[in-house]
Amino acid sequence: MTDDLVDTLRDIVARLEALGIPYMLVGSVAALAYGRSRSTQDFDVVIEAGAPALRSLVRSLPEERFYAAEEAAMEALRYQTQFNVIDMLTGWKVDLIPRKQRAFSEAEFARRSRMEVLGISMFVASPEDTIVAKLEWAKAGGGSQRQLEDVRELVRLRGPELDRDYVERWVRALELGEMWAAALDA
Repeated sequence: MTDDLVDTLRDIVARLEALGIPYMLVGSVAALAYGRSRSTQDFDVVIEAGAPALRSLVRSLPEERFYAAEEAAMEALRYQTQFNVIDMLTGWKVDLIPRKQRAFSEAEFARRSRMEVLGISMFVASPEDTIVAKLEWAKAGGGSQRQLEDVRELVRLRGPELDRDYVERWVRALELGEMWAAALDA
């Protein structure tokens, strides 16, 4: 990972914390925290913010450095999708994802923990929740082979520390059995 990613990530985390917006790093950069390294063009952050906090976040981003559309942020909040922030100095894209209103997303957010990633102290999704989320992305078709490779590698890296009962409970609840089997079989 490059220094540019670290600069962008540090800035976004600092803004979230300064504004008191709860967050967690997810996706491929979160997997990096658990030993899985691969190239990526962006990083994903789940946030728990209402409209006023989200507006404050977007307005805190200097226009000469960041591209972020307030309208896109409000739409993402309304439809539980993501919106992009682009660091025009470094080229990194940040996908900010309002936390979904569902049982898995609530459990995932409650289980996040503070750890150091790339020299930055931040909240990160647990390895188990990272696995479940990647299985969901694979099922949705979001680069399914890469997602399944990430899952396979996280299972290998975490070994006996992994709470497989927890993972398998969500695999059943979210109907991810086929993806889970494919990740384990390869």
